[in-house]
Amino acid sequence: MTFLSRRIRNLSESQTIKMAKLGRELAAKGIDVINLSFGEPDFFTPDNVKAAAKKAIDENYSYYTPVSGYPDLRKAITEKLQRENGLTYGIDQIVVSTGAKQSLANAVMCLIDPDDEVIVPTPYWVSYSEMIKLAEGKTVFINATVEQNFKITAQQLEEAITPKTKLFMFSSPCNPTGSVYSKEELAALVAVFEKHPNIFIISDEIYEHINFVNEHASIAAFDSIKDRVVVINGFSKSYAMTGWRVGYMAANKEIAAACDKMQGQITSGTSSISQRAALAAYQGGLETVYHMREEFRKRRDIVYDLLKAIPNVKVNLPDGAFYFFPEVKAYFGKSFNGNVINNAEDLCLYLLNEAHVSLVTGEAFGNEDCIRISYAAAEDQLRLAVKRIAEALAQLV
Repeated sequence: MTFLSRRIRNLSESQTIKMAKLGRELAAKGIDVINLSFGEPDFFTPDNVKAAAKKAIDENYSYYTPVSGYPDLRKAITEKLQRENGLTYGIDQIVVSTGAKQSLANAVMCLIDPDDEVIVPTPYWVSYSEMIKLAEGKTVFINATVEQNFKITAQQLEEAITPKTKLFMFSSPCNPTGSVYSKEELAALVAVFEKHPNIFIISDEIYEHINFVNEHASIAAFDSIKDRVVVINGFSKSYAMTGWRVGYMAANKEIAAACDKMQGQITSGTSSISQRAALAAYQGGLETVYHMREEFRKRRDIVYDLLKAIPNVKVNLPDGAFYFFPEVKAYFGKSFNGNVINNAEDLCLYLLNEAHVSLVTGEAFGNEDCIRISYAAAEDQLRLAVKRIAEALAQLV
């Protein structure tokens, strides 16, 4: 395989996709596998959104779309940002992409040169570090522990900054921890950024509406740094539209134009049908969004109580998204039938093969002592999954 580029040889496989693939392979053998590895709502796309897509097909929305997205969708996004977040943007500051993942990659590739440093709080979403690697940047990690609810402090941020720092990249609500930065916590970080005017910020807000404690706070709401913030959002999580592949960024005009330029050479515009569906989502109100949020809240509370009852599993109560990120290092070094658990990856494989529950190693998210559990599944499946996990862990000695 040495004929492949160094770029692709150095790129890591997505651990979430890997574990889901292994789970499907077991399921294909007739084994009842509960998949808690994917960050995908188990709800259906709202009916008004599906109806808009069907209408778009009938109305022959079958041609190439503008690279940055249909103007009416971009206008709806600016209206949403103003209405829900108090953020003012023009449509020339919005770029619609094939999912928020592409929006993130566009922003990183347009901002980072070789050897630029990018600060990423850990735990972080798996693709951040790989995107930075593709851009030939250097990732500088700031570790946040379960004791601090996986959120960094202003002091940690200040200590990580060097003359080479170009970008800070984070999510709130966070994947994989469910942590949510409050407005006050963001203000403390902003005070640091105000002293370093050459640093840009990518704020991944895809889980914005799955927030159980406060109204969503965006770091772009601070006028002193707004022009340096790239807000990433989309429709996958809030509207159960993962397969539709529609995300977007809001940024200053220069960054937006650069991302339009890059996207024009890679994918061009997002699917016409998906964009018409996304427009209907933003025009249809938040009733279905709030319904899903309350269901996720119920599931969170159920799973939290069940996980707390498992010996030697350290877990906090997440404020958003639909994940738990428990610390499980107490089980490292233990074994079952000669199978030694050396790390979180071994533990995930053990739980997949023994408990038939698919999870993701915390190492993929920057914390080797943890595992990620998605509770985007039906309540009965969640109860059964945690029961299986508890029984399998009890076998380790």
